[in-house]
Amino acid sequence: MLRISLIGPGDIDFHYFQMLKISREDFDMQIGDIAEALKESEIVLLPDKGVSFELARKYKELGGKKVYATMPLNDKDFGIMHLKPYIDSKVYDKNLFDEIINTDNWYKQDLKCAIYGDVVLMLGNSLGSIGELSNGFYLYRLFSKFKLDWKEIRAGTKVPFSVIIYQPFFKEKLNFEIEEYIKKSKGEIYYVSSAEEINKILDKISLR
Repeated sequence: MLRISLIGPGDIDFHYFQMLKISREDFDMQIGDIAEALKESEIVLLPDKGVSFELARKYKELGGKKVYATMPLNDKDFGIMHLKPYIDSKVYDKNLFDEIINTDNWYKQDLKCAIYGDVVLMLGNSLGSIGELSNGFYLYRLFSKFKLDWKEIRAGTKVPFSVIIYQPFFKEKLNFEIEEYIKKSKGEIYYVSSAEEINKILDKISLR
């Protein structure tokens, strides 16, 4: 079973409604469609406000397989109290998150979060999400070169490490240079325009 790392903007109102001019109704409909497409996969995300959390809730409502939380449980600089309302969330009286992966501190969290999945699903191009994507493929390249063994890392262990770009939540494609570095790292990039296409890409990847 594939595990999908969810990354995307935290400020839903600014990114989707103000900047991209997507209506709340359209946004909710697309989140539902994406959640349906991911039902047979596991998902992993930071339990915090934003599009990834909204998608995780809908995924759980629809009977998704398993939800992992990545959390910097040992962080001394910023702490994790602001994550408590999210990690404690329930869907139909069941915990939203099934298992917690301890990322140690916020610096490691930001560096490593994307590589806890076999595939990254990028749901918008924000400062945080572009950083997480870039760091993920940078570390993936290091892992491939030095054969590092970190618990729970999934990138490249089962299938080629890939990123799916959900284009309706983007104004433009990824930066050309970032694309080229991902390809140089032996990563794969897929642009999709619908949840149905996400399904097709995941089927294609899982058959390898």
